[in-house]
Amino acid sequence: MLSIQELSYSFEEEKPIFQGLTLDVKRGEFVSVIGASGSGKSTLFRLVTGLLEPGQGDILIDGQKTGKRLGSVGYMPQKDLLLPWRTVLENVVLPLEVTNESKQARLSEIREWLARFGLAEFENAYPNELSGGMKQRVAFLRTLMTGKELLLLDEPFGALDSLTKRNMHKWLLGLWGELQKTVLFITHDLEEAILLSDRIYLLQGTGIKEMKVTLPRPRSSQLIYQSEFITMRKELECLIHNES
Repeated sequence: MLSIQELSYSFEEEKPIFQGLTLDVKRGEFVSVIGASGSGKSTLFRLVTGLLEPGQGDILIDGQKTGKRLGSVGYMPQKDLLLPWRTVLENVVLPLEVTNESKQARLSEIREWLARFGLAEFENAYPNELSGGMKQRVAFLRTLMTGKELLLLDEPFGALDSLTKRNMHKWLLGLWGELQKTVLFITHDLEEAILLSDRIYLLQGTGIKEMKVTLPRPRSSQLIYQSEFITMRKELECLIHNES
């Protein structure tokens, strides 16, 4: 679904952020990118979305190499960026308005998704009436409404408190089988990366390392207490330590 080949990028004459970076995301995978602040995670996302262009290398989306990637993927930043003067339903349909697609034709489908997201009773509520977790669910559904197969999620749960974040993990794990999407996910949370992902890329310096997550799906948030999960966390911590 996404293939990045020998990617290099630097801001003007500064030290390269990436040099010869290569990674792949298969269709239907959930892949996390972790790394210290300043390692280039958000810059990588801007390159994939087309907000930035690489100095060298190729970015292929669904096997296609194109210089105009803007609008080819769904993107969700850490902040929900909901429009405060619009209701939940009006925020969710925003991508349809951008593409001049009929909202009425998809209203039944949208309401079904609102129900799956636990938002059916709040379609006429405004963002200031919602909890942090509910705002993130609205933002995630709005991202789904772009209709894009590849979704880039930039620390979508990073601003939430630990209890709300755990609830969001439980919610997303329960929903994952229905989504049928491909996700590239930025996080600083190692437990979050292991719990949600099929594979994890560690981005540090100008290089990249990969770890496969062998936990079977469907998964439960209770996995974090099991020995296999704890072992994988130790392996990931060792990988980070060896790269430091």
